[in-house]
Amino acid sequence: MSNLHQAKTIVFVHGLFVNAKSWCNWVKFFEAKGYKCFAPNYPFHEGEPSLLRNNINSNVGKLTFKKVVENFSDFIDTLPEKPILIGHSIGGLVVQKLIESNKAIAGICIDSAPPSGVISFERSFLRANLPTLNPFKGNSPCLPSVKWFQYAFCNTMTMEETEIEYNKYVVPESRNIPRNTTLGACFIDFKKPHNPLLIIAGEKDNIIPSSLNKKNFKAYKDKNSVTEFKEFLNRTHYICGQKNWEEVATFINDWLSRLK
Repeated sequence: MSNLHQAKTIVFVHGLFVNAKSWCNWVKFFEAKGYKCFAPNYPFHEGEPSLLRNNINSNVGKLTFKKVVENFSDFIDTLPEKPILIGHSIGGLVVQKLIESNKAIAGICIDSAPPSGVISFERSFLRANLPTLNPFKGNSPCLPSVKWFQYAFCNTMTMEETEIEYNKYVVPESRNIPRNTTLGACFIDFKKPHNPLLIIAGEKDNIIPSSLNKKNFKAYKDKNSVTEFKEFLNRTHYICGQKNWEEVATFINDWLSRLK
């Protein structure tokens, strides 16, 4: 735990359909707690979301989960110390892979996309994910509608509230990233010892149901490794931008403090 006691670096890993801009408030929150924070973009995700939507880069569609993990691994290698990782959705699964590779001293996975073999047949999971996975769309980038974004991310918000968030943050995305993880290309060695890991779920998450996060958590088997689970009531997949997101950030900060 000594390394964690000294750690003052956090790397944020965004999920699909957004970029690093989505972490702005979280970066400010943790910087105020004394951390040095970084929020890198996935390849081809740099820029203002509205501009990315209006000028879609076809290279986005070719991006794979493996490339995203490699991109963050390479970034971590440039840092003077192993960081704490905080990831949302697919970003949470990136955190799981990097923790498995011992690239971080602690990891927080918020509404984490499941690794291969951890599955759900809940109707909301299938309804929210199938349009993106659509094999008939090939490598075409996926730009979701506001209606889809409300169902998958902002299902407790009005359409008007959702549209505001959509305009601020949503970007075109690669279909291949979730295809990689869903179709068996992203396994986690759940028996391997690992650094502390916190898995957070939103009770009302449609696209990554809380029950799926619980399965992900329970899959870890090493009894000597710290693995914890926390569900936040009335939270959706938009938990990191939803009203009272500070409660989630505070819980994470307190969890890290307890580990130290």
